[in-house]
Formats: sequence, structure tokens, C-alpha cells
Amino acid sequence: MAALGANGPEDEDLGWDTVAWPVHEGQVRRLRQRIFKASKVGDLAAVRNLQKMMLRSLSNTLVSVRQVTQLNAGRATAGVDGQAALTSRARMEADFRIRGQIKHGPP
Repeated sequence: MAALGANGPEDEDLGWDTVAWPVHEGQVRRLRQRIFKASKVGDLAAVRNLQKMMLRSLSNTLVSVRQVTQLNAGRATAGVDGQAALTSRARMEADFRIRGQIKHGPP
């Protein structure tokens, strides 16, 4: 069984087609609501901490990659890397690459 980290399973290879999208979209929505509420109250420290949490969130990267590669009108247009991630494997690799850059910084 995979160890469950703060941002999901650490050593489990998730398949793009097996992702529970409503769960991840709900987590992103709730985090956005928390950021909005903290901003409205003027709690800038909480806003900053919640934004950092959002950047490191597994759900946020999954939902973001899905938005760009499946839902947007320009999904078939190649990005700055010259690739359009249209296969499930390529989408998951893009997610892992993004999370790696967030965790370790840009190359």
C-alpha cells in the first residue's frame, strides 16, 4: 500500500484515466474559497500560506493540467515546449513535471 503524503500517495503511480475528478475539483474549489475569505477579511498571512498550499497541491496541478490539455479551446495547440499533451500518459507526465518543478524549483 502506498504511503499517504500530504498531497496524496507518495509512491503510487496514478493513472490519468483513474483520477477522481470531482474529488480534486472540490478540493481546489474549497481552497480557492478559503483564499477568497482570508483576502476579504484582510488576513494577508493566511492568504500567503493558502496560496503556497495551493501551489503545492496535487489536486491543483491535476485540475490545472486537465484544464489546459482537455477542456480549453486551445488544447491541441503546442505549448512553449513544442508539444501538445493529448495522450493520458503525456498528461500525467506533464503533471509530474510541474510538481517536480514546484518542489525543487525550475531547472
